[in-house]
Formats: sequence, structure tokens, C-alpha cells
Amino acid sequence: MAFILDDILLAPCKFVSWIGQRLCEEAEAQLTDESAIHQHLLELQSQFEEGEISEQEYIDQENALMRRLDEIRKYKESQQKQ
Repeated sequence: MAFILDDILLAPCKFVSWIGQRLCEEAEAQLTDESAIHQHLLELQSQFEEGEISEQEYIDQENALMRRLDEIRKYKESQQKQ
């Protein structure tokens, strides 16, 4: 009987914890999505080729995206080692 009461009383806390864990997992998945970076790189290249941005803007933004891609890959490697 005590176990049933414990389950009933703790259910809201367990649910909130479960939701928080799912949100954290989804946020991590979005932050480590390499395909989004690749898409940005393609859009950037298109903007440069169409003359919408200067060469310096292209280089600066490309470098920032490449650094982000490198950070994602390092993070994924560190997670695999754990």
C-alpha cells in the first residue's frame, strides 16, 4: 500500500523530471546538428556568389561556421569517450 501511495505522490515530480530530461535531450540534438551548419554554409556560398555579401563577410561568416562545426565534432567525440 505504501508503494502505491509513493507512486501517486511522486508522479508529478517524476513527470516534470521526465519532461526536463526530454527537453534537454532535444536541445542538445539541435545544438549538435551538423546538417544545419552545412545548410548555412551552402546559403552563405550562394549569397557570396550572387554578390549579396562581400568577400570579407563571406570569409568571416564561413570561419565562424567552421569553428562551430569543429566545436560540435569535438563535443560529440568527448561524449563518445564517456
